[in-house]
Amino acid sequence: MRQEAAEALVVALDEGTTGVRAVLIDAAGTPRAEAYREVLPTFPAPGLVEHDPEALFRGTVEVLRAVLEGVPGERVRGLGVATQRGTALVWDTATGRTVAPALSWQDQRTAARCQALMGEGVFVSPLAAATKIEWILDRVDADRAAVRAGRLRCGTVDAWLAWRLTAGRVFATDGSNASCSGFYDLLIRGWSPAILEALRVPVAALPAIVDSSAVLGRLDVPGLSPIPVAALIGDQQAAMMGQLRLAPGEVKITYGTSAMLDLNAGPEPLWSSHAAYPLVLWQRGGLPTFCLEGTAITAGAAITWLRDGLGIIARPEESAALASSVADAGGAWAVPAFQGLGTPYMDAAARAVVGGLSRATTRAHVVRAVLEGIAWRCREVYDALRADTPYPPPAALRADGGAARNDLLLQLQADALGLPVERPAVVQAGALGAGYLAGLATGVWSSTDELARTWRRDRTFEPTLAAAEREARFASWQRHVDAARGVPG
Repeated sequence: MRQEAAEALVVALDEGTTGVRAVLIDAAGTPRAEAYREVLPTFPAPGLVEHDPEALFRGTVEVLRAVLEGVPGERVRGLGVATQRGTALVWDTATGRTVAPALSWQDQRTAARCQALMGEGVFVSPLAAATKIEWILDRVDADRAAVRAGRLRCGTVDAWLAWRLTAGRVFATDGSNASCSGFYDLLIRGWSPAILEALRVPVAALPAIVDSSAVLGRLDVPGLSPIPVAALIGDQQAAMMGQLRLAPGEVKITYGTSAMLDLNAGPEPLWSSHAAYPLVLWQRGGLPTFCLEGTAITAGAAITWLRDGLGIIARPEESAALASSVADAGGAWAVPAFQGLGTPYMDAAARAVVGGLSRATTRAHVVRAVLEGIAWRCREVYDALRADTPYPPPAALRADGGAARNDLLLQLQADALGLPVERPAVVQAGALGAGYLAGLATGVWSSTDELARTWRRDRTFEPTLAAAEREARFASWQRHVDAARGVPG
């Protein structure tokens, strides 16, 4: 490696559903500094999930300042930004401030609108931003005069952050975020005229679609060096890059607020008949690579509920030890569907259910049942992806995200799948992937082959259940999904 490149650094932002993280990464792919701020969504009513954009921006600036303190600006080659994707924002171009709370990708207020559009032949997911942007505009710019005049702009978190971080000089989104917005047409690789017309959103109100790895502008924020903004990418696609899932058929799972499984589909989209989404994985050199993505809408959020909702753990990190203190769930079971069920059901009305309780049930049994429920839900999502792909099964599933530190969860996942689960040395793969892309754009790394030499495995979890027992347990748990969906049993 060249001496100049060896001394270079990149900084990555990972803007998640519950907080923002900044990581300073060296040319060996090793995190040198990290900062995190919790920025929680609010829940005004069942099915509604909102974010305070200004709190998100304040957290972003705070974590950037924390990791860059004392670091010469010239050593930091670029900033990579990974973001939650389907969250919708509309902002005033004069101030950069949003005109309404950001509507989270988890928000279900437009589910009925999506159903109505489907009846008209226009498909938009309720997890995407498109109908949420329409919902905001209908309330603040019903005749669309402000967006047509250029006074309002619309987009996902990446586009708004790029705008704010560069003082309005960059209005862009990458292919991965665009494909999650609900406005994107995979066939034409651009904004869909039919969806724009149906929702009455002028194309000029949406950002330009750019490569995931490219220098777009420079930071213009008081107290921060003018570092090049060199990558924009959706958080799940960033984790695929951070896990170096570069070959078609390779799969990763990210345990965050939700659990997202992504399968590299190669140079053409894979279409799903099991409620998985074909998306752009990343776009480089103007050419997209695609992925197929499935969602368990509630994963890490179920562990947070054990803390905040039930109060039976003080910290999420306690869940593994407490659940491991019992041999099994003692007959208890859980279907974690606090914000509905994603792949393969796409049932926004489903709600979480915990059952099988007795006087002998302890908090350890309940915690274990929730962890088992997460693993089984992810098995359902994995099976849906596998049903839609022509590629052979992967040798292992790579796991990342905060809950990937939970040894018991990863063992339960390996047992649920009958597949080894690999945990990397750096579980914050989204930030790592954003940093990788920024480094590729600015010469820190010359190729993904060079990057591959930086990836390190922490541990592999091997399945321990016999196939017959695994399938029997899975079938038993799946019978409880009907309770979550309100299906008479």
